[in-house]
Amino acid sequence: MASLNYKHLHYFWVVAKTGSIARASEQLHVTPQTISGQLSLFEDVQGEALFNKSGRNLELNEAGRLVFAYAEEIFSLGQELEQVLRHHPTERTVQLRVGVSDAVAKAVAYKLLEPALSLPQTLRINCREGKLEDLLGELARHKLDIVITDTPMPPSTNVRGFNHKLGECGLSFFATQTLRTKHPQTFPACLNGAPFLLPGEDSALRSRLMHWFELQGVRPRIAGEFDDSALMSAFGEAGVGFFAKPSAIADMVMRQYDLELVGSTDEITEQFFAISVQRKLTHPAVLAISQAAPLTRISSAKRKSEAKSKDAR
Repeated sequence: MASLNYKHLHYFWVVAKTGSIARASEQLHVTPQTISGQLSLFEDVQGEALFNKSGRNLELNEAGRLVFAYAEEIFSLGQELEQVLRHHPTERTVQLRVGVSDAVAKAVAYKLLEPALSLPQTLRINCREGKLEDLLGELARHKLDIVITDTPMPPSTNVRGFNHKLGECGLSFFATQTLRTKHPQTFPACLNGAPFLLPGEDSALRSRLMHWFELQGVRPRIAGEFDDSALMSAFGEAGVGFFAKPSAIADMVMRQYDLELVGSTDEITEQFFAISVQRKLTHPAVLAISQAAPLTRISSAKRKSEAKSKDAR
C-alpha cells in the first residue's frame, strides 16, 4: 500500500470543508485542475470514491466521512502546533476532548473533570454533550479521548472500549418550599401522590428510582420526564415537582436553584464512569481524573438530619 500523501489529504480536507473544488481553489490559491487531479490520485490510492456529486457541490460519502474525521484531527492538531510554536515555543497545550452523556448532571461532570484543571501543563478542554450511543461512535473514531457517563459501556455496542469507574454517591431529593408545604409528611412518605420529575429513559438511574419507590411503598405522580438534567432542575425550581440529584452536588443544587433538601438515601446510588478506547490510560488529563476519583459514596446521615431540622422549622 502506498504511503499517505499529506498534500493530497490536505486538498481533500479543504474540498470537504468548502464543499466544492472551485471554493477550495480560491482558498488554496491553486488552479481547480490541479486540485481535481490531486483529488483523483488520492481517491485512486484509497481504492474508492470519497465524494458524491450534488449539483455543483461535492458531498462526502461514508468512506469520505471516515477519512475526513482523521484529516480534521490531523490538521487541527497541526494548526494548534503552529500557534504553540508562535506564542509559547517551550510550552505544549494539553488538549482533552471529552464527551459527556446528557444523563449526567452538568455539576457532576464538572466535579469529575475538575482534577484535570490542576495539571502543571496548560489545558484546553473540548466538551461535547449528547446521547451515549453517539458519543461512543465519536470515541471509536478517535474524535474523543473519553466519555463520561452514568453507566458502563453497553455490552451490545460495537465499540471496543474500556470502563474506568470514577465513583458513586447516594441521592438527595429536592422541592420548592411551597411544594414541600403541600406535602408535609416525613421523607420518603411525602413523595406518595406528589408530583415527581423523572430522568429520561437513557438514564441508568430511572429504573433504580422506580424500584426504590416500590420498596418504600410510595407512588409519586410522574409530572415530567427529562433527558437533560439541567432542564429538570429548572422545572423543579418552578415547583412542577420533586426531583432527585446526586448527593455530591446537593449543596450546589440548593444554592443555585433556591430549593429545599427533602431527604437523602444511600439505598440508591448513582455511579459514574469514564469510557476510553485504551485499557491502560496514558492521557495526562484522563489519568488525573481517574486517579482523583472525586466522587465517592457519601453518607446520607448528615443530609437526613439537615432535612429534619428544616422540617422542624
